[in-house]
Order: sequence, then C-alpha cells, then structure tokens
Amino acid sequence: MKIHVDKISSSTKNVPLKHVLNISKRIVSKDGYVIAVKVLEDKKIYNKLELTTGRFSTIHIDDTLVVTLGNRRALKGFAGEVPHELKTGDIINILNLGGVAGICTSANLKEVGKPLKVEVLGAIINKKKEPINIRDYKLFAQAKSIKSNVPLIIVSGSCMNTGKTSVASEIIKKATREGYKVSGAKVAGIAALRDCMQMEDYGARETVSIVDAGFVSTADSNESSIWITKGAINYLSKKKPDYIVIELGDGIFGEYGAIDILQDHEFQQHMSAHIGCASDPLGAVKLFEVCQTIGTPLHVISGPVTDNSVGINFIKKNLKVHAINGLYQGEKLFTFLKTSILKNVPEPKI
Repeated sequence: MKIHVDKISSSTKNVPLKHVLNISKRIVSKDGYVIAVKVLEDKKIYNKLELTTGRFSTIHIDDTLVVTLGNRRALKGFAGEVPHELKTGDIINILNLGGVAGICTSANLKEVGKPLKVEVLGAIINKKKEPINIRDYKLFAQAKSIKSNVPLIIVSGSCMNTGKTSVASEIIKKATREGYKVSGAKVAGIAALRDCMQMEDYGARETVSIVDAGFVSTADSNESSIWITKGAINYLSKKKPDYIVIELGDGIFGEYGAIDILQDHEFQQHMSAHIGCASDPLGAVKLFEVCQTIGTPLHVISGPVTDNSVGINFIKKNLKVHAINGLYQGEKLFTFLKTSILKNVPEPKI
C-alpha cells in the first residue's frame, strides 16, 4: 500500500526516502527498523521533529511521520524501548527530536512534558518489499581496532547538557581558523543531526554519528559503542584530517556506553587530548575520579562549572587539573591544547 508522508525524520538520513512510500502491515519490532506513524495529538513543548535536512519542523496532529524504532535512556528527557511486538494500530511514542520511536517507560515532565502519542501505520518497505532498517544504509562499519594516527581530541561529560557540543565546536572553530583540517564525530547516544551539524557550522570538514554506523541508539548496546567509535575514526581518517574531535554523548555514567569507550585500552593509547565537561564541582570531582580509576587521561575540565572563578579555582586547587571555559575561552582552550598536549602536531600547510 502506498501512503503520502508529511515529515521524514533525521534518523533515516542515509535512507533514500521520498514522500510517497510503500508500507506493509508486517512490522519487525527491533532497533533500526523504519515505520510510518500518524500523530494523535498536539504538544506545546518538545514538539519538533528534526528532518533529514537538519531543519526542525513543528509536529501537528494528523501528521504522518517516518520514524525509526529505537531505545532511549535520557535523564533529562524520555526513557523508552522498542516493544517486543508491534502491529498496525498500536500506540507508541516519539522519544527524541531525531524521530526515534518506541514505548515511553519514563518521562522528565519538567523538561519535555508527556511523550507524544502516535499510531503505527506500517513498516516502510523497499522495492523488494522488505522492511527497511537503517543498518542497511550505513556509511561505515564497526571496527575492532583503530587504524589511524590522526590526533584525537575527546570531549566527554559528567551528564547530558554539560556543554560538550559547545566545547567541541569551539575547539573545531579555533583549529580551522588556524588552518587545520578538522573532522568531527558524535558517538554514544541517540540519532539526531543537530550536534554534527553544529560541528560543521563551526568548520568541521566532515562529521559522522552513530546513525552513519547504522545505529539509531547505543542504549543497551554498550559494547558496540567502542566499535562504532573505532569505525568512525578509521572512516574519518581516510581524508587525512589534522585532528578528529570526538564528542561522547550523554554522561560517563549514562546508559549509552561512554564509559566503555573511555576505558578501552587501545582508545586510551590513541587519545591525544581529553576535555571533560561538568555542571558543578561535584560532577567535576567524580569525572576526575572515574578517569583516574579507569586509567584515562583528563587534561582539561570545562563546561558550566568553569563559568566563573568559583568553579575554576576549586578545580585548580583540589584536582590540580587545568580549568578552561570552552564556550567563552575557546581560543585559550585550543591554544593550550596546541602548545602543550598537541605540540607534536605539525603546523598546517595553508
């Protein structure tokens, strides 16, 4: 059966979809499968859908959307999962801005309100009448080892919303202004274009995310997080950038596998610089302690905890770690990295 869809979510960005699509009542209820849904209500907050162009579109009642089944574990958003079975007419929820859908099991009502209800219309199928999974359209494969010598600048955080993307973007901006070729990656997390597009806005030549590895989410796939990361590094290294800036989604104790990446021994050996972001002194302390425990270097602490001298002085005095606010002191941060930690990287050939 053919249907016309109003909005195609960014979680399907690598799948060549048009607004007239074939659907089937045979639905595979597993991560990554693409389905059509009908919106059953309006919302006043968290009511946007990120399209494949990166543009945010307001979701309206009776809209027909293309979304992807997946899990979410967001402290400041929704927690949800793919149901064991799914049939046409079932009611599920939109779990994130990128169009990941499943059954909401918990919601941070203050941040995002109640989850948007949608009715399942059917599975999107290809020309062979097979259900579409975004894994069949991945740009790169997972990798068990890193085959790259490109310096890696890692940005992690104690939690979501600690300024990781802003810090990563400022580093990219300052590096590109000095003539360096920089690529970026957002690994560990859930499908969305926003953070990678911000990196590109700030000068990154090329960016990838978990979607480009065929994953809609790394929740409950922690082992895959490090393999996705290594695959992303190998893929981005093909164009020989001077740096690769990697943002680890969510926080080190989140359920998306950030800590599995940080404690991987090979990854630690390839890590050139590590900036950890925290919202407050306690988060900074725990971030520092965890890195010490797992043997991961932590060169700079940034994020809201460094918004003024109170947090900066606390970090310097108690943790003996450099504290630089990446948002307001991006040039200072990159200059510090370049002249100390990354001093062996050759000057760019402009």
